Amino acid sequence: MLMADSETPYHPDAEDLRRIPVDLFVSKKLPGLSSGDLGFADSSDNLVFILRKSSSSLKLVLDSSGVPLFSISRLHNGMWELHKGGVEKRKELVLTVKRTTNRFRKTELEVSFAGNNIAGESLQHLVIKGCPFQKSCTIYSQDSIVAQTSLMYKLRQIYVGRSKFRLTIFPGSIDHSLVVAMVAVFLQGRN
Repeated sequence: MLMADSETPYHPDAEDLRRIPVDLFVSKKLPGLSSGDLGFADSSDNLVFILRKSSSSLKLVLDSSGVPLFSISRLHNGMWELHKGGVEKRKELVLTVKRTTNRFRKTELEVSFAGNNIAGESLQHLVIKGCPFQKSCTIYSQDSIVAQTSLMYKLRQIYVGRSKFRLTIFPGSIDHSLVVAMVAVFLQGRN
């Protein structure tokens, strides 16, 4: 392997970047958010996704410019549906989510994709396990981890606030906006 001199900048190729986990920082206090919105920002505090509550049973996942990517509808008895587009243009069904376990410290959801979709052929069934109160969950695809959330711990901090948390999306073939939508369902999963 050749060593580059210190004045030559390193530019990783696209294949290397696809193997690096992506962290999104989640908070209601990011610049550019409306009241009640939940923002997903990158490490430079650039807003990437917005979660907007439209009604008690409907949420929208928006991109950074406010364009609706998905609408999340809460059905009955722990069921949700995710459609492409906003409320007015609810296009195709992307996935359904069903709550399978609902205890105080443990919630488990099963995610089933509808036909051929943006997630790819290999991700037809996912499981989300965790605790919504602690804002912590892990999304599994068979025996591998797709993404996980965790609170923002700091050294010498006795009490860890729940207003900010991190979403780490591991390399793979699933769309990041879809992971954000699944986390939104999980956070609503206890109700």
